[in-house]
Amino acid sequence: MGPATQEIGAHGEELAAKHLAANGYRLLDRNWRWRQGEIDLVAEKDGEIVFVEVKARRSHAFGTPEEAVTRAKQRKLIQTAQAYLLREGKPQARWRIDVIALDLNLEGEVVRLEHFENAVWGD
Repeated sequence: MGPATQEIGAHGEELAAKHLAANGYRLLDRNWRWRQGEIDLVAEKDGEIVFVEVKARRSHAFGTPEEAVTRAKQRKLIQTAQAYLLREGKPQARWRIDVIALDLNLEGEVVRLEHFENAVWGD
């Protein structure tokens, strides 16, 4: 992952965080890491913890942003979300995993932002 990819990712996360805030979500954490994985954004809305995977792309040469959330990635997100809940002492909390997909133009402006609620669930 080169700097350009990391910049697009960070920019996408910032845009996603603004989208969440504008829609009544309270941001709890960014880039929460543990040994098995990372969660881009952790937010809360209506008493539910929402883990958000952000995918931003400048082109669809390798598929749409949401297509990048493979089954293996989904399993890792579920494990990471469960680790977060345990670490934060909230194992009984209501939670879900959302995906925010962004298509950006070459200037980094949003062409499309799609928020897929409850996009990831167990097998």
